[in-house]
Amino acid sequence: MQARADVKPVLKWAGGKRQLLEPILAFVERIFPTQIEKYYEPFAGGGAVFFALVARGKFKRARLSDKNEDLIRVYTALRDDAHSVIHELEKLCQAKLSEDTYYKVRASRPTKAPARAARMLYLNRTGYNGLYRVNRSGEFNVPYGRYKKPNILDPARLLATAGALQGVELAVEDFEQCCARAKRGDFVYFDPPYVPVSKTSSFAAYHSVAFTLTEHERLAKTFAKLSKRGVAALLSNSDTPETRRLFAAFDTHTVHAKRAINSNGARRGKVSELLVRAHVSALARQAK
Repeated sequence: MQARADVKPVLKWAGGKRQLLEPILAFVERIFPTQIEKYYEPFAGGGAVFFALVARGKFKRARLSDKNEDLIRVYTALRDDAHSVIHELEKLCQAKLSEDTYYKVRASRPTKAPARAARMLYLNRTGYNGLYRVNRSGEFNVPYGRYKKPNILDPARLLATAGALQGVELAVEDFEQCCARAKRGDFVYFDPPYVPVSKTSSFAAYHSVAFTLTEHERLAKTFAKLSKRGVAALLSNSDTPETRRLFAAFDTHTVHAKRAINSNGARRGKVSELLVRAHVSALARQAK
């Protein structure tokens, strides 16, 4: 992958990792002084880590996946036909943004890939707080965001994203399936829906199936299997007793990030999070 300093995430995403890029990239540089053979990201989300690695030309190949089909559709449509996505987004932007136009777009059900991707990009930029939330039927139900001048259409950024995605494997699949073939020399970054810090703070509506504690336990087992095979792996999650219990066998590093999503406004702001790392010393020796 050739370095592309012009590339940035095109989607706003809850729990995005732009604030944690410094420690994440420091880990990558320590383990991979040259290039990663293949980069895997099973919870693609807004792709902040992926795009930061692209900017550095840090991997040769990549596979991004997510259970959120709408998300993967956006990336696939941009990779395969960015100009058509831009054209469809231009059509949506012809009508003046208002609460009424927002809900008309939200209620629409386009069938062609570029139009579906454009709808998702439009709603992401104009919906409340950049959230992605669905109801039990899997229908997007985020309310209008009331932004004054949202940056809905940015052709240069969309085309840069399309360039970054060329040759990248994209799939709607389970996290374990995504990295099943990862081997020594590869790097897997996990950014799952976080373990809730309280009984009322769970935010896991990124698709219609909730990410439960059982899934977190399976994720911990997958992380352990990768480590045993000598695969470099890194995971971000909330700093809770449950998270520390699940990953007690690994190196953990406390970081802080500013989060804006919480039902209690007083609890918004800087929060403690964990980066869970495969054993750094052993991986560093392998890289030499």
